Parts: sequence; C-alpha cells; structure tokens
Amino acid sequence: MSNGKFLAGILLGAAAGAVLGVLFAPDKGTDTRKKIAKKTGKLGEDLKAKFDEMTDTIKEKFDNIRTDANDMMDKSKTANNI
Repeated sequence: MSNGKFLAGILLGAAAGAVLGVLFAPDKGTDTRKKIAKKTGKLGEDLKAKFDEMTDTIKEKFDNIRTDANDMMDKSKTANNI
C-alpha cells in the first residue's frame, strides 16, 4: 500500500470517527468538543510522525542513489584513464 493511500485512509477514518462521535456522544457539547480536539491533536501528531518517517526514508534513498551515481562516475573515470 502506498503512503499516500495510507495517509488518505487515516484522514478519512479520523473524519468519519469525529462525525460519528458527535452524533452518538452521550456527553455535553463542550465535553465532546474537548474530546474531539484531543483526538485531533493526537491524529496530527501521528500524521507528523508518519510524514517525518516518510521524509527520512526519501532522504535515505536519495543519498543512496547519489552515492551509487558517484561510485559509477568514479569507476567510469578510472576505466577511461586506463
């Protein structure tokens, strides 16, 4: 599953949960809003963590590609000098 689909699923699930939470909440509106704000904050933290993880992965892959390209260029230069 791609990261984009995963994040979209998380957002859709969070939105559906928030709507259902409001509709079926046994608490007063102020209490419900506080709960939603708390859960939304947690969701934001989770999304930020996933985004940071994805960014780190992309940076790592880019660095690997750059290293491989530099190695190939070095080999090419060495081969041409022989």
